[in-house]
Amino acid sequence: MKLKLARTTLKGKPKIVEIEEIIAELATKSIFYFDKENSHKELKELIEFFEEKGYSVYMREVKYGLDENEYVYEVHII
Repeated sequence: MKLKLARTTLKGKPKIVEIEEIIAELATKSIFYFDKENSHKELKELIEFFEEKGYSVYMREVKYGLDENEYVYEVHII
């Protein structure tokens, strides 16, 4: 499964990561920010994947501007 991490600049492109990379980073961090270009279905699959592995997962939209399209997905994996 490939997901796009949140952009670091407004005009930048999101970095694509594999789920294996997210698993490897779980040892050092538990909060991940994903770009708005990810579909809701892809994020639900991510949540289900980690819940099947025994993790607790929480996802929400975080708005960083006044425009409706200025948001990222924040995912907590514990």
